[in-house]
Amino acid sequence: MSETATGGESLLFLTDEQLRKGIEAMFFAYRGFTADPDRILSELDYGRAHHRAMHFINRRPGLTVNALLSLLGVTKQSLNRVLRTLIADGLVESRVGSHDRRERHLRLTQQGAELEQRLSLAQRARMRAAYRAAGPEAVAGFRQVLEAMMDEEIKDQYLMLRDGQP
Repeated sequence: MSETATGGESLLFLTDEQLRKGIEAMFFAYRGFTADPDRILSELDYGRAHHRAMHFINRRPGLTVNALLSLLGVTKQSLNRVLRTLIADGLVESRVGSHDRRERHLRLTQQGAELEQRLSLAQRARMRAAYRAAGPEAVAGFRQVLEAMMDEEIKDQYLMLRDGQP
């Protein structure tokens, strides 16, 4: 990696102004990243918490409620509210664990998988366009920056999920 950014700015001596620009870029990028799914979710009276839950249940069918709690970093009460709605609306099913009957394993129903697909297609299209515009080196650098910002425990969860580990 070079010691200067494309605009000639030093990467070794980041100023508060450079950091502020990065923070603001993240705020606005996140707004764009969530805009399309937010429109779809609002039609169904769902929010981002519903989307995040469906995303991770889709990524790991059979995920336990406790594992989902850990991935999302939310309270049990908050997650229960979201799951109750998704289950009642026929988007998620909860099954009793075969080894431990206290566990609840979560899966998307066909209807849930279709909604999750709609939500993720919108985000993938936006991400694909941004990646193409930025180029492979920028994409690798972007991922590196995001991973460097993660707390270690969260990064471990991310790496396991990224690498397909249970």
